[in-house]
Amino acid sequence: MTISSFSGVYDVLSNFYRSTVIFDGGIYATNEHAFQAAKTLINSDRIKIRDAETPNKAKRLGRELKLREDWETIKVDIMRKLLEQKFSRGTDNARRLLSTGDEELVEGNKWNDTFWGVCEGKGENMLGKLLMEVRENLKKVE
Repeated sequence: MTISSFSGVYDVLSNFYRSTVIFDGGIYATNEHAFQAAKTLINSDRIKIRDAETPNKAKRLGRELKLREDWETIKVDIMRKLLEQKFSRGTDNARRLLSTGDEELVEGNKWNDTFWGVCEGKGENMLGKLLMEVRENLKKVE
């Protein structure tokens, strides 16, 4: 079976799920907030994103940024580190990720994100792949 919607029972898999993470000394309400803030080195922009009321607003603000020069080379590693933090060993989030067993995790979407997810059957599903990687690492020690 494939889990292709990060909502409902699987809402914890979404970057919009409220779960505090720390990035570069800032405390963020969701992985989406932290990831969008990571796109820039301008502290005032990071603060605006950190303080956004919703992950959707943080995402919109992230689209307006001048991206840091190294963004394309570091974005996957930043997402991996945020996911490792969100699903750190012994947390309820980790337990919920582990409860997905060996199911394939696919970040299905309708907003045409074919890098992090899959839209209309096409996409790299990088978010799903990273979640499965984090899940496998959690299994190795538990």
